[in-house]
Amino acid sequence: MKKFILWFLAFVITISAAVYQRMTGPTYPKRINITINNAVHELKLVRTLSLSEKSEVRLDLNNSNVTAKLFYKQYKSDSEYQATDFSYRADPKHGGFFADVPQQPVAGKLQYYIEITDLNGTKSYLKENPVVIRFKGDVPAFVLIPHILLMFVAMLFSTLAGLMAVIKYPMYKKYTLWTLILFIAGGMVLGPIVQYFAFGDFWTGIPFGWDLTDNKTLIALVFWIIAVFMNKKSDRPIYTILAALVLLIVFSIPHSLFGSELNYSSGQVTQGIILNFF
Repeated sequence: MKKFILWFLAFVITISAAVYQRMTGPTYPKRINITINNAVHELKLVRTLSLSEKSEVRLDLNNSNVTAKLFYKQYKSDSEYQATDFSYRADPKHGGFFADVPQQPVAGKLQYYIEITDLNGTKSYLKENPVVIRFKGDVPAFVLIPHILLMFVAMLFSTLAGLMAVIKYPMYKKYTLWTLILFIAGGMVLGPIVQYFAFGDFWTGIPFGWDLTDNKTLIALVFWIIAVFMNKKSDRPIYTILAALVLLIVFSIPHSLFGSELNYSSGQVTQGIILNFF
């Protein structure tokens, strides 16, 4: 019964962290509520586009009695906003308003806001806090799916090991070792391959850069290596607890936050600094 409770808690914590990371990360659409002709609508605004996708912004509004305009420019550049009109497509499932934007190179970004005119007049949305679209390469499913699965199971085993260590359940050392193995496979082997397909570089963390995703993976790895080493000949559950907490924090940080970014002035791809998050 005790083992079942530990597994259940570990699963709930892992799922919760994964959902939080997914919903707060840049791959998840920006959600806003707007009022159109006195009715409230929820919009999901795109924040990530792969190079194989059509480069466009969609407004899920099946209401032809409005007009909309998109204003966009290159992210963190001195360029002026360009304006383009949304066109309406009537389709019960996939209709709405669509506006094309110029596709950017890998790691390039565009920022945009919208302007909507209804029977009550014209109103701008997100002008002071524009939405940012990042552009990335396509990651093959045979790389991405194993990466996601291994990272999820590693996080599950990490949480389980941490909970077991708290109550000094004997099997915590076994799951400490398995967490390290799975984390190396998913984060340090497949992770860089995913990074290469998406942004053209295998590793942009220390010592080559300051990419947050790579650096948080490296930090977690160090803690799990220490946990395995310190528990090799003696029972030192505190190191497993600490490593599990670190990985939980790391796992909850939005994925690709402060990641690879094209500097339009220099033409170089740079990375965010991990200290910016804290």
